[in-house]
Amino acid sequence: MDPRQTAWARPWLAVGQEIAGVLDRIDADAFARLVAAFDDPGRRWFFSGQGRSGLSAQMAAMRFMHLGYTVHCVGEVSAPSIRKGNALLIISGSGETPTSVNFARLAKSEGADVVTLTCKPGGTLASIADLVLSVPIEATAQFGGSLFEQSCLILLDSVVLALAARLSGAHETMLYRHTNLQ
Repeated sequence: MDPRQTAWARPWLAVGQEIAGVLDRIDADAFARLVAAFDDPGRRWFFSGQGRSGLSAQMAAMRFMHLGYTVHCVGEVSAPSIRKGNALLIISGSGETPTSVNFARLAKSEGADVVTLTCKPGGTLASIADLVLSVPIEATAQFGGSLFEQSCLILLDSVVLALAARLSGAHETMLYRHTNLQ
């Protein structure tokens, strides 16, 4: 089927094609560095993002918790203070969102590492971060930052998959940690 017709006839395939196009352009070395950032299972992680990026961050944080990592979502009432040795993962398409940039600066001032997934590897947030995974979004038929947010969630789920592959019985452990209050 002609790709131009796909968006009209079967939009779910158009979305999938866009995501596949982004994932095909991910820097494998940068992705490996992102996986390696989670090598210390005792490290405390904070996840953040604004709007739908924040929702992607929350979904990813849940999976890291299922793996056994100590994770918190910034802004939740039970999130403790960030300190030296901790890490803050921020999802920000623009890399300029004032709240996210401020969180990154605060984390750095406390001695924490900052990791970001962004479309703008030359932006302010990337200049603060210790590790940047560039998510190369170009043209999209989708509204707003949808393609970026979808791609970030898949990338972070892929990190979880890579980490789970190293653990014996990971899926059983993750299932055990999954909420039962629902």
